[in-house]
Amino acid sequence: MNNIDNLCITNLRMLSIDQIAKANSGHPGIALGAAPILFSLFQNHISISKKNTSWINRDRFVLSAGHGSSLLYANSHLLSLGLSNEDLQNFRSLNSKTPGHPEYNLEHGIEATTGPLGQGLAMAVGMAIAEEHLSAVFNREDFNIIDHYTYVLVGDGCLQEGISEEALSLAGHLGLKKLIILHDSNDIQLDGKVSLTSSVDLKKRIESLNISYYYVEDGNDTTQINKAIKKAKKGNKPSFIEIKTKIGEGSLVEGTNKIHGNPPTKEDLEHIRKYYNWDYAPFTVLDEVEKEYKRIVKAGNKECFNWTKMFSLYSSKYPEQASKFVSYSKKIDVDLNLVSSLLPEKADATRNSFGIVLDKLSDIYPNIIGGSADLTASTKAKGRDGDFSITNRLGRNINFGVREHAMGAITNGITLHGGLVAFCAGFFVFSDYLKPAIRLAAMMNIPSLFIFSHDSIAVGEDGPTHEPIEQLTALRSIPNLCVFRPADAKETFYSLKVALASRNNPSVIVTTRQNVPYLKQTNYNDFLDGGYLLTEGDGEYLIITSGSETATCLQVVSKTKLKGDVFVLPSISLLEKSNVSEKIYSYPNLIIGVEMGDATHLYKFADIVLDINTFGRSGKYQDVIASFRFDADSLVEDINEILDTLE
Repeated sequence: MNNIDNLCITNLRMLSIDQIAKANSGHPGIALGAAPILFSLFQNHISISKKNTSWINRDRFVLSAGHGSSLLYANSHLLSLGLSNEDLQNFRSLNSKTPGHPEYNLEHGIEATTGPLGQGLAMAVGMAIAEEHLSAVFNREDFNIIDHYTYVLVGDGCLQEGISEEALSLAGHLGLKKLIILHDSNDIQLDGKVSLTSSVDLKKRIESLNISYYYVEDGNDTTQINKAIKKAKKGNKPSFIEIKTKIGEGSLVEGTNKIHGNPPTKEDLEHIRKYYNWDYAPFTVLDEVEKEYKRIVKAGNKECFNWTKMFSLYSSKYPEQASKFVSYSKKIDVDLNLVSSLLPEKADATRNSFGIVLDKLSDIYPNIIGGSADLTASTKAKGRDGDFSITNRLGRNINFGVREHAMGAITNGITLHGGLVAFCAGFFVFSDYLKPAIRLAAMMNIPSLFIFSHDSIAVGEDGPTHEPIEQLTALRSIPNLCVFRPADAKETFYSLKVALASRNNPSVIVTTRQNVPYLKQTNYNDFLDGGYLLTEGDGEYLIITSGSETATCLQVVSKTKLKGDVFVLPSISLLEKSNVSEKIYSYPNLIIGVEMGDATHLYKFADIVLDINTFGRSGKYQDVIASFRFDADSLVEDINEILDTLE
C-alpha cells in the first residue's frame, strides 16, 4: 500500500471514530476494520457522479451491515456528497443528516435504508436484476447504456439471517454476474465469536449456490482486495469475496465483541490515535486525502459525462429506443376508460380481476416487472414476456420461489435501481414474512407494490394457518404505506391505478379468493377519498366495511329493523388524507365496523366493531364465514340486537 492510500484509509477510520466518540454512540468495530475495503472499492472500481447522484448507470454500493454508518458517512463526506464536517459532528443527533443507520438519500450517496441485517444484501440482488433486465432491453452494439456493477458490504450477521440464504440462492440461480458481495469477515459478532453460533463452511456454502468465491487473507492489503474485485468483475456468476479483517483494529479491545457496538473510552481513543500515528484534531481531513478524493470524484464525473455523450449518439441512432428509455422513468397514468373494457359486470374474485388488469397494463407499460412466491396460479400476479432467467433477460416474470423474506427486499432493490416498476405477490397471511421489507419501503418513500391474495377466513379449507386475522391491522399501522382492500372488480382496478401512479409511498393490494359481486355503486372519484357511501345516506346507523364484506353489508342494511347505510373503506391511508374522514368523525348516528379479521383500526371511526379476534377454522368457506356470523342472516340478527340496546 502506498503512502497516500494509507493516509486516506487512516483518515477514513479517524473520521468514523470521531463521529462515534463525539456522539458517545455507534459501532467502531466495523469502522476500523472495514475502512480499507471501502476505500479500495471507491478508489478503483465505483463510478458515481457528484454532479448527478441519480445517474442511472452509476455503480451501486449498499452497506448491508448498516451499523457501520459512520464509515459510510465519512466516505460520503470525503466524496463531497452533501455531508459537511458539521453533519459528521452531529452523528446520531436528533434531526441530523447522519442518523444511527443509513437512510436512503442519493444526494448523500446512500442507495438504500439499511440496518435490519440481510435486507441490504437482498436489495442489492434486486438492483442486479434490474441492471441485467434493462441492459438486455436497451443495450445495442457499441452502446452499453446500462452497464454497471452492484456492490454490497455484508457482515457475519447479514449472512446468518435467513433472508441471505434466500437472496443468495436466487442470485446464483439467475447468474447475476454484475453482483459483487464483499464480506467483512472478522469472526466476531455482538455476543461473542461467530464460532459460538455457526460452523458453516462458508466457501462450500457460497459455491453450492452457484456463486464464485474469492478469499483475501489480509483486510489491510488493498492490492489483494483490488485483485479479487478485478477477478470478480471478469466472472460470469455473482461473486463473493471473503475479506479477513480485525474488528476494531487499533483498539485496546480489538478482535473482541467489546468493540462491536460500544464507543471507545477516552483511554481507548488515545490508544487508537497512537496506533495509527494520528496526531490531528477531531474531524480533520488532510490536504493529501482531500486531493485524492477530488481525483476520485473527478473520474466519476467524467464517466457520467462520457455516458451522457454516448446516450446522445444512441438517441440519434436509435430514437425509438431512446424515447422508450426516457419513458421508463415517467409516472404511469392508467387510462380510466380501460376499466369498462377489461372487467365484465359479473361476480368474480378480486384476485382474478387484479390478474386481468395487471396483464393488460403490463402489455401497455413494458417496465412493469415482478412475480409471485411460487403462487402465481393463486395470486394471479405474473409478469409478461416469459420468465426472467439466465437465458431470457427480457423476461418480466420473476420466479421468486418460496422466498418471501427475500422477495420483498428484492422488489425494493428493483424499485431503488430506477427505471422499472416492481411488484411481488403472495398469500396475505404470509405478508408477515415480508413485513421488514414493506416497512423499509415505506421508510424510504419508494413505490414498491406488494400484492396479497386470500385475504380472510374465506380461504376456507386450508384452515387457520392460512387464514389472515391480524395482518390487515398490522399493515394498516405502518406509516406511509397505502393499503387497499377493494370491494369489487372496479375498486381492484382503481387500487392498481393509484398504486402505479405513486412516487412517494409503497402500496399493498389485498384481494379475495372467493367471488364477490360487481357493484354498480363503486366509482373512481369517490374511491380517491379512500372511503365513500354506497347508499343514500339517510339511514339511522352506518356500517363501515371493506373488501368482500361490502356486498354482504349492502344486503344487511336492507333487512335490519332500522334503515342503515354502507360506507365502503378501500383505503384508510387515502381516507385520512381526505376531508371525508372528518365527516365520519362527526357522524351523529351509530357507526358499526364490520370486517372478517381483527379490525381494531376501525375503532378510529366506529362505535361498535364486529370482527374476529381468534384464529380461523377449516371448512367450506361459506361454512367458515357462517360459523363466525359474517353471513348476511347472522349479521342482520346481530345488528338488530345492537339496535335493540339503543331503544
